[in-house]
Amino acid sequence: MRARDLAETYPIVTMDTPAVEAARRLASERLSGLVVVDANGRPRCVLPATQVLRLGVPGYARDDPALARVVDEAHADVFLRELGNRTIADCQLKRDLELPVVREDDTVLEVAAMMARTRSPVIPVVDSAGAMIGAITLHRLLDRVLSR
Repeated sequence: MRARDLAETYPIVTMDTPAVEAARRLASERLSGLVVVDANGRPRCVLPATQVLRLGVPGYARDDPALARVVDEAHADVFLRELGNRTIADCQLKRDLELPVVREDDTVLEVAAMMARTRSPVIPVVDSAGAMIGAITLHRLLDRVLSR
């Protein structure tokens, strides 16, 4: 089995996508991350849902859990309003990390190795020109491998 056999259509965003739109998409489609693509549809990175969440959590609450405890429930429930007009570009994506991407003819073991090495729950699959043809999620990979 090859990566192209497991690849399926997967939601993408660009650096200009509003973070609140990304958060809504993550929630409504129950995704663990999104694929960020450039203007040519080539994967730039995989954006874990936790990075979008991080934008909405006030810095003081991230840095000191005791401070998060003193915020009353009414205000704690609306923290994602902090996303405001921020975009995916504001997520401070690390450019030095390995891009978790596989070629369409890579084997399932190569896909699993990439997921394990990059700790990415989503792996974009690209054709020979580098264009994204779909993605493989951790759940899809495990389901397929364990069903044999």
